[in-house]
Amino acid sequence: MAKRPKTIITCAITGAIHTPTMSDALPFTPDDIAGQAIAAAEAGASILHLHARRPEDGGVSIDPDHFAAFLPRIKQATGAVVNISTGGSLLTTIEDRIAPALRFSPEMCSLNMGSMNFSFHPLAKRYDTWKFDWEKAYVENSDSYIFRNTFRDIGTVAAALAPHDIKFEHECYDVGHLYNLRFCMDIGLFKAPVFIQFIFGILGGIGPEVDNLIFMKRTADRLFGDDYRWSVLGAGGAQMGLATTASQMGGNVRVGLEDSLFLSRGKLATSNAAQVAKIRRIVEDLGCEVASPDEAREILGLKGGDRVAF
Repeated sequence: MAKRPKTIITCAITGAIHTPTMSDALPFTPDDIAGQAIAAAEAGASILHLHARRPEDGGVSIDPDHFAAFLPRIKQATGAVVNISTGGSLLTTIEDRIAPALRFSPEMCSLNMGSMNFSFHPLAKRYDTWKFDWEKAYVENSDSYIFRNTFRDIGTVAAALAPHDIKFEHECYDVGHLYNLRFCMDIGLFKAPVFIQFIFGILGGIGPEVDNLIFMKRTADRLFGDDYRWSVLGAGGAQMGLATTASQMGGNVRVGLEDSLFLSRGKLATSNAAQVAKIRRIVEDLGCEVASPDEAREILGLKGGDRVAF
């Protein structure tokens, strides 16, 4: 029997969807983002996917100075791979969205592979009061958001970040995004092997059924052959179930408070590390080994933590 590949755990620490009212555990100050990221790495995450927040009220931020308040602390305290989002705002230009990556030259960045409706407005009905004034309108108005990632935008990111030797986490929210990525590879924007994050359960994207995971995987196999590595992100209640299934299919997994605020049905997670510890326990109990940060670097062909700019 062939030996199972080791499983890379990514932890997405805070994101741009959930707001402070939704969970006291959601980090938004530099101290909290750094502390939770370090704890997630200690729990077994080899990749830390990072967004920034306004420290005074938890609002979404793509200001490089906000990233600067926690990135060096994370690097000093962990050996984890840092992955900076290029999709941190649904309301600004692609040039603004890649500013943190240009400044800090991380080993990895996320990159969404297509434009889409991206909404979380149903969450607004769950809360009668809000901690901060901006939250309610931000959530309610998401039914009008289009997450723009045109072919020109994707090309802009690829060209701007190419000198930094950054590996992308190609986020694919639907099957068409896989074909977009194949096209971008065919015209020379990205080199194999690529790292694909299958994303399920976002309103506007493909649903979180296992049948859809199998369909996405078969499509990727047909389009990319052996030229890709893959991971699964299940939003909300789909997080642990889809991650478990992916690990048994030979894939990698992503958890974190960006993607789900819960540890189990009806139970809020107390931290990102709690989610990492849970999926690590599941993965190991089912016979897989979890990859260390250096093993993740080798699997994904990353440039190394000594070549970042923070």
